[in-house]
Amino acid sequence: MGDDSELELRRKRLLYRSIYRGNKENDILLGQFARAHIAEFSAAELDQYERLLAIGDNDIFDWIAGKVAVPAEMDTAVVRRLLAFRVRF
Repeated sequence: MGDDSELELRRKRLLYRSIYRGNKENDILLGQFARAHIAEFSAAELDQYERLLAIGDNDIFDWIAGKVAVPAEMDTAVVRRLLAFRVRF
């Protein structure tokens, strides 16, 4: 499989994981965010997004809601895009 095919398969898997999180609010927000941006993510940005999806729903929701600050190790370009996206959402 070529690099493009692998990236496309990875994008599809991450989109699925974004939509079916288990927490309805995150399903909606992450699903919409992924639909809007995942096609343009580079391999490095997909790595960042995959790390984000490994975080628990409650933590992600608290970051998005502004209840707690995003930890320094998770302050990535993708997370900053997500936070900017939620303002428009």
